[in-house]
Formats: sequence, structure tokens, C-alpha cells
Amino acid sequence: MDKVTASHILVEQEFEAQDLIKKLNEGETFENLAKNFSKCPSGKNGGSLGEFGRGMMVKPFEEATYALNVGETSGPVQTQFGYHLIKRFK
Repeated sequence: MDKVTASHILVEQEFEAQDLIKKLNEGETFENLAKNFSKCPSGKNGGSLGEFGRGMMVKPFEEATYALNVGETSGPVQTQFGYHLIKRFK
């Protein structure tokens, strides 16, 4: 069973993702930033995508998520939807 649990924040521009990384580094919580800035409906739930396995997400997103250690947050990951910051929980 090769599943992960992750949350993400989706924005349209890379500079927006970079700005959110600054906010995270200043102590803002990932969940609050997702609620306030994410363009994805999951933002309402703090960006939570729940548990998913390989083949369920677009390739760049999946690869970035599986490359993270638990508790780690990615840099900007570009997909056809925009730029994601991804936090892995499991």
C-alpha cells in the first residue's frame, strides 16, 4: 500500500507561491494560508486532499508529493492548474 496524505495550496502565479513560502517561514500556518489564498475548493478544508495513491494526481504533483518527507512542504510545483505548495502528512 503506497499511499500518502497531503494538503496543498493552489495559486495562479509562481510569485504568489513564493510569497506564501515567506508567510510560512514567518510562522503562518499552512492551513490558514490554504483557506485564505488557495484557488482549489480544498482550501476551505485547509488544503486537505486526504489520502491518495499513485496515478490519482497529475504527474508533477504526484512526483513532488512522493519526494517529500512526512511533515515537509514543497517549493512551487507547476501543473496545468497553476502552482502548488504541497505539505505531506503521511
